[in-house]
Amino acid sequence: MENNKKPKQQFTIIKDDSTDGHGGYGMGSISLENMSSVIVDPVENKAYVDMDAMHARSDIERRVRYYSDRNEVPDGRLYWIVWVTVENGEKGPYYSGVAASELRVDRPNKKAYKSMAEHVTHMEKSLKGKVVVEHMDEHSRTLLGDFLKSFDNNMWENSSEELKNNFEK
Repeated sequence: MENNKKPKQQFTIIKDDSTDGHGGYGMGSISLENMSSVIVDPVENKAYVDMDAMHARSDIERRVRYYSDRNEVPDGRLYWIVWVTVENGEKGPYYSGVAASELRVDRPNKKAYKSMAEHVTHMEKSLKGKVVVEHMDEHSRTLLGDFLKSFDNNMWENSSEELKNNFEK
């Protein structure tokens, strides 16, 4: 591999169990070790892993003022931050939960819209193995499905039929 190429992005796969019985500080907290964030950009026709989005630090989220009312950002460009949870099964790793949250960014005016409540709820649903993509526009959902398939076809094949059916055209 040439030195000037970026290393391939990877999904985070669960490493340990935060409820391993120690019962100490943090007991009952949610572990995000098996979750990754994917940005879907329907304008640029691309989807990519961006782990900085886990902490609202992705490039598209920086240097803007956030509004909780979508109407405050009428010219915002649509993005989706997709919370993807990976688990290990009998056949190996698989996509267990996928939930997309809307983000609108008006870069020239340094404004953005996102519902923090929606993002938190969708992260939680992804961690619980739910698929929440029905509110995405068809083009964005297709980009996401194609990305998940091409990123790791084995993880795609190991995923539930319910998950795969959410990306059928």
